[in-house]
Amino acid sequence: MSPLLFVVIILTFIVVISVINERKIHLQQDIAVLLFSFLLCLAFLIIAKGFHIVNFENVVTKLSTFNFENYLMDGVLCLMIFAGSSKINIKKFRQNFKTITYLSLISTAISSVLFGLLFYAVAHMFGLEIDIWVAIMLGCIVSPTDPIAATGILNKLGISKNVLSVIESESLFNDGTGVALFIFVRSIVTNSGESNFFLIMFKEIFGALLVGTVVSLLLFQFIKRTNKPTMQVIISLLSVSSIYVICEHFGFSGVIGSVVCGMLFAYMMNKIERQREVYDSAHVYENFWETVDSILNSMLFVMIGISVISISPDKNLIVLLLIGVFALILSRFVGVLSSAIVSRGKNVPGNYSVTEFSLLLTWTALKGGLSLALALGTKEFLSQDVYSIVLTTTYCIIMFSVLVQGLSIKPVYKYIEKQRIKRLGDKK
Repeated sequence: MSPLLFVVIILTFIVVISVINERKIHLQQDIAVLLFSFLLCLAFLIIAKGFHIVNFENVVTKLSTFNFENYLMDGVLCLMIFAGSSKINIKKFRQNFKTITYLSLISTAISSVLFGLLFYAVAHMFGLEIDIWVAIMLGCIVSPTDPIAATGILNKLGISKNVLSVIESESLFNDGTGVALFIFVRSIVTNSGESNFFLIMFKEIFGALLVGTVVSLLLFQFIKRTNKPTMQVIISLLSVSSIYVICEHFGFSGVIGSVVCGMLFAYMMNKIERQREVYDSAHVYENFWETVDSILNSMLFVMIGISVISISPDKNLIVLLLIGVFALILSRFVGVLSSAIVSRGKNVPGNYSVTEFSLLLTWTALKGGLSLALALGTKEFLSQDVYSIVLTTTYCIIMFSVLVQGLSIKPVYKYIEKQRIKRLGDKK
């Protein structure tokens, strides 16, 4: 299938589903496009295999040939991360720096390892053969979170900007940590010898910080020397894409490099805001990245839904779903709780207790395209049976987190708020 035809199909899905959702259903945008693209493609798959209708079989075959991993990891990921990180409130980020750091490092590491241990133990109780390091690698795959759908819902609920900033920032930075941990554990699984954890983490994180900072500062000098908003957009595109390419070439985290670039550009663009108001009163730069963010995220969620066509589910689908969800929720809760305990509860925003904060960040930790791309990338070094377990579990977790957790964020948040208000009232 040609790239242009695939884009046409994806955009058709987005337009039809979004308009129907806006007029009739009223779900959060990204949840709606994922849910209905999944259901439509599942229907195509059933019709194609059950009734052997040639047209449906051709559509299914063409859709299944698209390389999701390359599209995300070698294509639009850096743009999506830049767009997301450039919207972070720098003031709130500074206020919650310790909390975000603990969450993105300690919480992600503990969640990944604990998920692996739980998954390994319970899987063996059901007779599923999986190596403990592969199980921990699976924990690293499902640890990165996607803030888009969750924050879209929480914004409408009037949640504290302070807490929202923590959720967004932690999601961006734990992507980099999760990928670094994945690379480390993958080296153990493949016996490649690259198993010095601290060296890998140092290289991934600090190398990305260095490249992201230097390139951003250098290229931003061009932005300061032009009064053309479209040129400033082009320079920002050059900055984040070149940072991602350089980081990936030298083995640094392109994700963290992109986050650094987005945050630095947001900070520096804010510094010259008065100057920009003179020649960019229409806010071309901000509107461009807002539009890109919306389009790419919608496309990503549609592609996750469409991926059901190319995934051959493991025969133990229900068991893997139950084990994966159990391990996911418990490990995430323990990870967040541990980071809060390490900080002695002093850095918990929004007057939440440690338990309330842990529950909120557990239920808003939705999974997205990065987890699916990492899982797809394990095909080259895992046996077919083990790869089937890893991919099926990852896809089930993504669908559960977005559809079940995403659709129930509102009542969960209201319950936590009720408990918080009651607790604060009792103290008075």
